[in-house]
Amino acid sequence: MNRLSVRLLLSHALVAAIGGLTTYLLVRYLAPQMYDRDVRMMGGAGGPGGPGGGPGVGGAGLREIAVSAMNSAVLVGVLAGIVTAVLAGAYSSSRVMRPLRAVSAATHTLAQGRYDRPVAVPREAELAAVAEDVNALGERLAETEARRVRLLGEVAHEMRTPLTVLDGYVEGMVDGVFEPGPEVLTELGAEVRRLRRLADDLSALSRAEEGRLELRAAEVDLAGLAVRAAERLRTQLDDAGVRLEVPAPTGPLPVTADADRLAQVVTNLVGNALAATPAGGLVEVTSRRAGGEAVVSVRDTGTGLAAGDLERVFERFYRVPGADARAGRHTGSGIGLTIARGIARAHGGDVIASSGGPGRGSTFELRVPLSG
Repeated sequence: MNRLSVRLLLSHALVAAIGGLTTYLLVRYLAPQMYDRDVRMMGGAGGPGGPGGGPGVGGAGLREIAVSAMNSAVLVGVLAGIVTAVLAGAYSSSRVMRPLRAVSAATHTLAQGRYDRPVAVPREAELAAVAEDVNALGERLAETEARRVRLLGEVAHEMRTPLTVLDGYVEGMVDGVFEPGPEVLTELGAEVRRLRRLADDLSALSRAEEGRLELRAAEVDLAGLAVRAAERLRTQLDDAGVRLEVPAPTGPLPVTADADRLAQVVTNLVGNALAATPAGGLVEVTSRRAGGEAVVSVRDTGTGLAAGDLERVFERFYRVPGADARAGRHTGSGIGLTIARGIARAHGGDVIASSGGPGRGSTFELRVPLSG
């Protein structure tokens, strides 16, 4: 497949060659005819008794006739060459512009919110790459729109349950069915906190994606922080029948970071591992040095991830298809990992996923630059 630049160069050269060839052929065959015509009109090409029957034409006259014939032939040839070159150039440019116009039309279609009209992939390698990028963009925008619609359903679902409970208790107290005692108020408080957590998660997601996370940086031992964050969730794992192993760190991992934010990341990774691991499984939290980074690894023996999902799990509101059924429990709406990666990157680090494949567990690593 020729490169587009080579094809453009060749097309320009071809247009020039066609125009030059047309000019040459017209001059080559038209000039003699014009010369003969002018000689006959001037009375012949020799002396008396020449072809025209009139007086002869001298050498100077012949030169003038030859120059005039040549000028006329060149003028006609140049004009014909220009017309031919313009036609050839129009045809050549249309071959190049056709796929570009298709790509342009596709981008306008995407801008109008219609993502189901892919552009045809042309033969030219460079234009094919552009068309494929536009098609990939359309697919990603379609997926984003689908996730946005799903987000509305997820948020509505998450809000509906606590609001239903709150509404039921309030109506019960108004009707005299419930007394506003400590137990009722405790339940109401739990549902209010649930709504607040949802609002906080959505707010944190927005700030993480916009790079506006507020960090209160200080010297922190990431190894000890990871142990404490994981141990706070031990009761939840025990209740779910999942074993939690947190080996003692081999040494401190000093980092300059916001301790609360990093604890949120570790908590999220452990909670994510719990959601993906069925009863009888294992979640292990370890820490180590890796070059100039402090690394906290959260490994589980749960549902695992396909290669194509290792990055997609960090997309907002993305959930691995079928993960709920394989794990036997609800795996969340897909906000937590997006927030976790946003927090890690705000610290100059990252969160990385790896897996042996579906059914073979996953490992999520929090990486933060060491401060010493």
